Amino acid sequence: MAAGFLENPPAGKRLPLETVIPYLIVCPLVFIAGFVDAVAGGGGLISLPAYMLSGIPVHMAIGTNKLSSGMGTALATFRYARSGYIRWKLAIYCVISALIGSACGAELALLIDDGVFKIIMLVILPLTAAYVLSGKALAAGEEKEALPQWKVTLISMVVALVIGAYDGFYGPGTGTFLILLLTGLAHMRLSEANGIAKAINLSTNVAALTVYLLNGKVIFPLGLTAGCFSLAGNYIGTRFFAKGGAKVVKPIILIVLAIFFVKVLTEVLQ
Repeated sequence: MAAGFLENPPAGKRLPLETVIPYLIVCPLVFIAGFVDAVAGGGGLISLPAYMLSGIPVHMAIGTNKLSSGMGTALATFRYARSGYIRWKLAIYCVISALIGSACGAELALLIDDGVFKIIMLVILPLTAAYVLSGKALAAGEEKEALPQWKVTLISMVVALVIGAYDGFYGPGTGTFLILLLTGLAHMRLSEANGIAKAINLSTNVAALTVYLLNGKVIFPLGLTAGCFSLAGNYIGTRFFAKGGAKVVKPIILIVLAIFFVKVLTEVLQ
């Protein structure tokens, strides 16, 4: 464990800052995570491992990551909404589903070990990457035939509920999975899927953070400091998305899926 950090500090208690090493590890990586999250989702693939590399126990790392990533996601959501990428009539239904799913997932994470889930992810991640590489995802998202609105709403709510539960339970890759599912199943255009994904992701962060806060699993000094770096990364990322559009999304998604796969495989084999 990183020096100067308590194993299980009471909720809201400031930790002794005897070393700046955790800040040097976490803050730059959280900045990069914020940028990636704003462009293609999946910033948690970088930010959560950063907290764990600094020696923070897994539940404390997840809770603190929710605080910092939530700050960045809030900014990205605001900027996407202002740019007209979020359909609010649809987003409201998705937000309700996401709040329920994320709260349930976070409560579950505090009760059980995630080893079985990681093994499942070792199967899901290569399949996801293969789907992206096949050219059927994202690149063709603009050309898919539009579905009836009731079907889009129903599919989007189910996606928000399931991925919301995953985000509350563990989290990394949430934004990426949301974009893939919303474009692939609900036939949304990429820009619209990215906007809806931001609204869902913000909701899952809020619900999960509330659960972790109530259970004393958030390190405030580190989380708030890293959150400022997340804000900066998300701000730059949203500007980059507006200029680059879909062209940069596919390779970034493939990279973060590869990072996540290696990370999970390493943890399972330990």
